[in-house]
Amino acid sequence: MAPVKPFTPRDAPHHSHRSVAGGLARVSVFGVSDGLTSNVSLILGFAGAAAGASMVRLAGLAGAIAGAASMAAGEWVSISAQNELIEREVMMERHALLHEPAAETEELVAIYRSHGMSREQARSAATEVMAEPEIALMVHAREELGIDPGELASPWQAAGVSLICFIVGAVLPVLPWFWASGTSATVASVVIGVLAAGLVGSMIGRLAERPWPRTAIRQVVILLLACAATYLVGRLLGVSTS
Repeated sequence: MAPVKPFTPRDAPHHSHRSVAGGLARVSVFGVSDGLTSNVSLILGFAGAAAGASMVRLAGLAGAIAGAASMAAGEWVSISAQNELIEREVMMERHALLHEPAAETEELVAIYRSHGMSREQARSAATEVMAEPEIALMVHAREELGIDPGELASPWQAAGVSLICFIVGAVLPVLPWFWASGTSATVASVVIGVLAAGLVGSMIGRLAERPWPRTAIRQVVILLLACAATYLVGRLLGVSTS
């Protein structure tokens, strides 16, 4: 019986997977979702307090800009901090590979054994990997940290996409208030919000390869609950800001 060839990073996979850690698709979809949900809720809160159209427009546009800036800043800080942590961990791993190669080899052997390899296969594969420092670093980073050092997200790109997508989602429910007011504008904002939330929910479902009607309905329900809560707050305050 021919011996089983141990797996090495140079072996071509028989199929590929999409990245499930996030990426710009996640940032864009959730940027639109956050902008839409937060701003249609804000608008409904002002509408519940019987605010005039000009006041709702001001609140909606201010909420769109403030929310977009906050979300973009948060995305930049989050990804920057994550990248710095990853770089630190990779640097520590590189130091360990340089100064403690035997221990790192044993770690890799143990990892391969946990994947089902025999002791001989695991040691052969680990020895082959450790022969090339950069490949060893990549494999250790993936196996121990669950990351790929060569595929770090760009904080500036993510922040820019988040900013634009949040504004797009946030501006949609404000549009009716430029040509209407009162009940008609409120209903139009809710209708736009429901349609947009359904579209966003279906996109989330397709990205996750789940039944899109279910995720669309879930997104619409979340938006309607948020709208109902803020509208009720506006009504309970009993203050007209028109």
